[in-house]
Amino acid sequence: MDFNIIECVLLAVVTFLFAIDQFSLTEIVYRPIIACPIIGLILGDMPTGLAVGGAYELIMIGNMPVGGAQPPNAVIGSVVAMVFAVKAHMDTNAALGTAMIFATFGQFVVTIMFTVMSGLMVKADKAAAEANPKGITNVLNISMAGMGTLFAVIAIVAYTGGTAMAETLTNLQQSASWLMGGLAAAGGMMRFVGFAILLKIMLSNDMWGYLLAGFALVQLFGNIPALADAALILVAFIGIAIALNDFLTQKAIKENAGNGMGGMSDGI
Repeated sequence: MDFNIIECVLLAVVTFLFAIDQFSLTEIVYRPIIACPIIGLILGDMPTGLAVGGAYELIMIGNMPVGGAQPPNAVIGSVVAMVFAVKAHMDTNAALGTAMIFATFGQFVVTIMFTVMSGLMVKADKAAAEANPKGITNVLNISMAGMGTLFAVIAIVAYTGGTAMAETLTNLQQSASWLMGGLAAAGGMMRFVGFAILLKIMLSNDMWGYLLAGFALVQLFGNIPALADAALILVAFIGIAIALNDFLTQKAIKENAGNGMGGMSDGI
């Protein structure tokens, strides 16, 4: 059992901050692409943190709360995926597939916490009616402290359990390869599902040409040995160039229209 008390404490602290950050503070640091490398640094495996964070971000990129409905929780999923990947030496895809079970559990944890905190909204309403900002701040602080503490406890349990079961999970990968293979396939598939959800929300009909052109360029660059490793970066630069050109063009058109320079002159 490779249990490290310093790792456990640091993991609890950053999870506390991530839990608050998902609804307050920056609302960026808790994202898997940032959180997983930080957790990887704590657990002593930054490369795995980068790999898991990048893959898990694609899974979660299209997930967002709609009204009171919460998506699978990114913070809990990040913690569990990293513990399983680093401590239990699970394959990245298998760790992500397993972590989604716990991320779904985190979804219920947030809903329960919101339900409990709804009882304190009466105090916040009273403080607002009395023009008492300190009272409102106290309610918010209680909410954030409760959420952070709950998530920190879950992180400690995940770390302790993942460390204790490391050998069992390693043996399971050998004796039940079909199970781990299924989890790996699910984890590998989910990143495409996550990106598809994002496209469902954001993609408009006039953007299909750019999307297909991006796929074509990746294939072209990927088959040139000298450019293969940087294919995605090169396509990203091309996308930035197109977006910047469109922005500047539209800006110039609006400015000229506002200055009365638009219209037709001499047949042009």
